[in-house]
Amino acid sequence: MVRILYKPLGLLFGALGGLVASSVFKRLWALLGHEDDAPQATDRDRTWREVLMAAALQGAVFALVRAAIDRGGAVGTRRLTGTWPD
Repeated sequence: MVRILYKPLGLLFGALGGLVASSVFKRLWALLGHEDDAPQATDRDRTWREVLMAAALQGAVFALVRAAIDRGGAVGTRRLTGTWPD
């Protein structure tokens, strides 16, 4: 029963996490890169280094936020129900 209830909430938190991660990445890139937008892979005016660093940072931020949300949801579910969602 817990698994059935956990799935829709997990999807909702995942979507919200994507928005949070996007916002965090944009702020971090502006802070580190001194620019508003990260380079696109097809931007001919950007170097390989800029494009790959932006992609690596974005991936790291999204993975960190997703892991934090997934872990927090599992811990919260266990606190509420006494059962760890598998």
